[in-house]
Amino acid sequence: MLTTTTPQDETAAERFDFWRTLIGRSFVPLEALPRETPDFHAALRSAQLGPVQVSVVDADPHVVAHTRRHLASDLPDFVKLSLQLAGQCVLTQKDRQVLLEPGGLALYDTRFPYTLDFDRRYRMLVVMFPRPMLRLPERGLERVTATAVSCQGGLGPVVLPFLKGLANQVEELDTVGTPRLADTVVDLIGALLAPYAESARRPEDDGRDRLTRRILSYMEQRLADPYLGPDQIAAVHHISRRYLYKLMAEQGHTVSGWIRERRLAQCHRDLADPVLAHLPVSTVGGRWGFPDPAHFSHAFRTAYGISPSEARVAAQNQ
Repeated sequence: MLTTTTPQDETAAERFDFWRTLIGRSFVPLEALPRETPDFHAALRSAQLGPVQVSVVDADPHVVAHTRRHLASDLPDFVKLSLQLAGQCVLTQKDRQVLLEPGGLALYDTRFPYTLDFDRRYRMLVVMFPRPMLRLPERGLERVTATAVSCQGGLGPVVLPFLKGLANQVEELDTVGTPRLADTVVDLIGALLAPYAESARRPEDDGRDRLTRRILSYMEQRLADPYLGPDQIAAVHHISRRYLYKLMAEQGHTVSGWIRERRLAQCHRDLADPVLAHLPVSTVGGRWGFPDPAHFSHAFRTAYGISPSEARVAAQNQ
């Protein structure tokens, strides 16, 4: 677990500059703007669960902005879930605005600009993870983005205590948590958001969305099959390859790109799992549809900037 606090022996302006740099490196590229306060202090506590980052932010009032100049085609696609633990926040994205008060949560998409405006001292849980892990159709993700999510009904009373537990135990997650917990965290978030993602759907969208969800689920369940490809997927779902490509393009992916990204995410998770430390790196790749070790190593390095072996060592040293 990494804990960073603003320096105590510097001016408020210097502490804020330190904070601006810290959050821009810890999440996605961000700008931070100060509010008129006599002083500024903040702390960031973060733990990494495979591809999922869990953070708790305690800070004095300020504004955070992910602007158009921060967007870049080479940045990974992340979504972030924020749970307000204390204070309040106004989240703005895509011409939507939602007020988060203690117990309130919302999802936002780092592919698009957003702002978080804190007008008082606050504490917030932030869960950041690759967009494909959520397994929501693009239209469903768009519907739930920057939308108030109630935790009073449905799965809320189950998921909210779980997320609060993550916040309370963030200091121990690096030691007691496992990469497998990452899937549990995201699956619970997805289950909580699903009713919002499916609401207000146009009748003509219904069949296409259900088909897309079936295709994504089918591919997810067969990632280990090295022969998984467009012909097989299209045939099973009784559609043409052209229509399959169109459906996946609506999700912002090619078929092969989505499969490769999810396979690599599973490999990354397994390489960080101490229970699987006895497996050779090549075996981990083979388990997830990469029978050729050289191809696996090249694809992994392209995606993560390090080799599979280096990723395993880095996870062991955290």
